[in-house]
Amino acid sequence: MVTDNKTTYETPEEQLKNVNDAIFKIMVGGQSYKIGTRSLTRADLSTLIAERNRLEAQLQGDGTSLLAGAYAADFGPDNRR
Repeated sequence: MVTDNKTTYETPEEQLKNVNDAIFKIMVGGQSYKIGTRSLTRADLSTLIAERNRLEAQLQGDGTSLLAGAYAADFGPDNRR
């Protein structure tokens, strides 16, 4: 989306809604269709499902950040000399 020569990006929630809408359109209307001499082919369903899984994991915080699942330990003062 471009607004006043500045690029703005959709939030992960908005992206997930758009991906789900695209998946729904494929499930209801098919992957592609033709009317007269014009044809339309929608995005690949497996690609959309993979993107949906990625966005859902991102929203749930499942391993999408650098330190997701990491632990920190404090072993007290360092007494090595």
